[in-house]
Amino acid sequence: MNIGSVAVIAILGGCVGVHQSGLTAGPDTARLARAEMVGADGAAAGSASLFATGDALSLAIDVYGIPPGRHGLHLHASGRCDLPDFTTAGGHLNPGARQHGLDNPLGSHLGDLPNLVASAEGRASLVLPLGGSRSDTLAALLDADGSALMIHAGPDDGVSDPAGNAGPRIACGMLQAD
Repeated sequence: MNIGSVAVIAILGGCVGVHQSGLTAGPDTARLARAEMVGADGAAAGSASLFATGDALSLAIDVYGIPPGRHGLHLHASGRCDLPDFTTAGGHLNPGARQHGLDNPLGSHLGDLPNLVASAEGRASLVLPLGGSRSDTLAALLDADGSALMIHAGPDDGVSDPAGNAGPRIACGMLQAD
């Protein structure tokens, strides 16, 4: 196990516990997939891991080298992160063809994630639950063309279609099954 995996597992164990998600880390937690994040300049920017605990899925994110502040964070439909603008990742992962936004009164879609907040040093760590059934979510994330985790330059406003006015894509990671 490499140092990055240990760090992500430590984050998962330290953050998930008794938080709002109700997820717990323990011996039945398994990593299912990983994404190596890369910035628009091609530099390494951290990693993300998909974990399963029982029937629940969670995403643990640890990134660096991004501008301080709030950033839109989304799952995208294609597992490609071609430089410099990452447009090959396509639009948001939205298997239910729903409108965008965690604050949308009609509900959000699978690709909608909370904003990521980077410190003054450009680091951010977050563990969050993924909704939906485990089998449906895994099928969407790890289908034939994969999926990508995307960080945008600005915050997602939670309602605007198609991407919450979050601005350009500044970091991307292709989610790949372990």
